[in-house]
Amino acid sequence: MRFTKLFTRTTKENPADEVSINAQLLERGGFVYKNSAGIYTYMPLGFRVLEKIRGIIREEMNSVGGQEMSMPALIDKKYYEAAGRADIKVGFKTGDDNFILGWSHEEIITAMAGRYVSSYQDLPFSVYQFQTKFRNEARAKSGLLRGREFLMKDMYSFHTNESDMLDYYEKVRHAYQRIFERCGLKAYYTLAAGGDFTASNTHEFQVLTPVGEDTIFLCPKCSYAVNKEIADVKMGDPCPKCGDEIVEEKSIEVGNIFPLGTKYSEALNLHFTDENGEKKFIIMGCYGIGLGRVMGTIVEIFHDASGITWPESVAPFKAHLIALPGGEAEAEKLYETLHGTRFALHDVLYDDRKDKSAGEKFADADLIGISLRLVVSKKTLEKGSVEVKKRGEKEAQLVDLTSISDMI
Repeated sequence: MRFTKLFTRTTKENPADEVSINAQLLERGGFVYKNSAGIYTYMPLGFRVLEKIRGIIREEMNSVGGQEMSMPALIDKKYYEAAGRADIKVGFKTGDDNFILGWSHEEIITAMAGRYVSSYQDLPFSVYQFQTKFRNEARAKSGLLRGREFLMKDMYSFHTNESDMLDYYEKVRHAYQRIFERCGLKAYYTLAAGGDFTASNTHEFQVLTPVGEDTIFLCPKCSYAVNKEIADVKMGDPCPKCGDEIVEEKSIEVGNIFPLGTKYSEALNLHFTDENGEKKFIIMGCYGIGLGRVMGTIVEIFHDASGITWPESVAPFKAHLIALPGGEAEAEKLYETLHGTRFALHDVLYDDRKDKSAGEKFADADLIGISLRLVVSKKTLEKGSVEVKKRGEKEAQLVDLTSISDMI
């Protein structure tokens, strides 16, 4: 992608109404456009990051047997009424009182399952989607961390008994840990309250950061963690698992999983017939990840004074190629050469702007935060080389022009 063709523009100044790091850097870098409080457009750069995150999630959900589908965002109120959630002031109503902009899809998928599941032989199974959710968020702030409209991966599993559900729950737990690790995040598996989704305890995946809105009590030794809202321990107490000292930390929730039990199958009369011909309610689980929240959390963790420092796995491009005076022709050739490698043209951001100084191009490269910077200039070509520098590292190195593709 040529910078001159990219639909974006960087800015030097932070947006006046934003205080969170992720909002400041993502807007300055041209990743997102703030339409309203808690409502963002993902510009081409931001959408590429979102797609990298989506790809990681999709791989891991498929690895535990999840089947991808897509449900509507516009939901008939009758579905929420069945489970007693139509009056919960979370979603947005439309001009038609019979419809709500969906904030959760437990009722929808449960009603759908009623058509396709009848016997124990149809179970277990799990389905997931990437869907826009709408929340009537009174405190829409902190950039992508708290929004009124956002993209979520929500998965639902269906089982004949609680034991089978809990076995699958553990599989998803480990898949979630892999997702966050692949995104560069260390997430703690945290006991939490049930809220509007289930009456039992649930689990959150919390990433430690001083700017987090959640507070957890954590054992650094064994990683036992509990949300402060339900905690029966406090800072300084011995860990109930290993006896080490509990500490208090601020954190951001990047995902959650819920053992739904029969809450929704009973509400929507979802049965199956077991081996003995007896009708029983299906046991369910629910598993959610907010993609924008993950993206915002990554920026909160991975940044410096100059801009974002994306982990390579989610960076919008693999390399940021910069042409400086005297190196334009060779930079063009290198750009085209990379098109013929495993790298692929669309995974290189090429700063071909002629109206920007070297300093401006370097500043934008640091702000955008792509993992690898390649510079071609008269100076580097005198040595038959390309300057290669990893984002976040001070030192650059010269790599022979003919071997740059192999190095990357």
